[in-house]
Amino acid sequence: MTYLSPSSRRTWRVARGSDGGARAVLSAGAVGLALALDATVAEPPDTLHPVAWFGRAVAWLDRDWAAPRLAGLSCALALPLTAGTLVWAGVTAATALDSLVGVLAAGLVLFVTTSLRRLLSAVRTVSEATERDLGAAREDLRALAGRDASTLSGGQVRSAAVESAAENLADGLVAPLVAFALGAQLSPAVGAAAAAWVKAVNTMDSMLGYRGRPVGWGPARLDDAVMWVPARVSALLLAVAAGAPTATRRASRWVASVPSPNSGWPMGALAAALGVRLEKPERYVLNADAELPTVADTRTAVRTVALAGILAYALTAALVVLLEVR
Repeated sequence: MTYLSPSSRRTWRVARGSDGGARAVLSAGAVGLALALDATVAEPPDTLHPVAWFGRAVAWLDRDWAAPRLAGLSCALALPLTAGTLVWAGVTAATALDSLVGVLAAGLVLFVTTSLRRLLSAVRTVSEATERDLGAAREDLRALAGRDASTLSGGQVRSAAVESAAENLADGLVAPLVAFALGAQLSPAVGAAAAAWVKAVNTMDSMLGYRGRPVGWGPARLDDAVMWVPARVSALLLAVAAGAPTATRRASRWVASVPSPNSGWPMGALAAALGVRLEKPERYVLNADAELPTVADTRTAVRTVALAGILAYALTAALVVLLEVR
């Protein structure tokens, strides 16, 4: 063991603290850049979106396999890891050029792996359309919720939109931010890679993790494990954003009716906070004693999810700083 004198140990601690503080500031800057880009750009077009590229790469898995569960599980482990590794290498190379270039690269990765503004815009569009053209609202809902909307009432269409807002807060924002905050303790490059890995896992689940698709078993199970913490954090954020501290406790009464072990938490918390009924016909009901959401309720839901999302960004930035400079 190498001996360090007391003065050397003090010097090492100061250097380490300085390096950690700088890394924290860089990581927080990446979070701020992602928020600014989401607020101003929303999302790049699909032709330029790395997540869309990954989705097209995953699409070939949806076929008949001799051992579909093994094929799905193997790819669920390998493909997100590959995506994360490529991101880590890219951000590391950018950081080697200049630390600010590294921040820009990490922020861009976090931007493309998260989504808030575009989600809320789609929810508003669907909700407003239910009063003018229910057929158009049902058609637009396809971009938000994977369910047959052909016979849904206006209230059920709005319910699906509100459910999607709550669930996608967890999947599309909180989960990558949590991963980034944890990985950034090592470096912004690791944080960006962790966010990309989580986004890849979630993308595979959203494309393949349906009943009747054996190849989706592995992606769905991995996503269930990855989303356990973000789903519950999202429920808490929604309760805070709505000023409804008992929302998560009330939601706990209903989540067992939702097949997913995770999505019921943010959906249930939002249902409780708004005092509305959310349902997927013949599958589950949350807050059964309430009425389906009105257009006004949906507007409130959008504002609540927006505030919860801003809180998620702010807490992520604060977390990377506090954990580093401790």
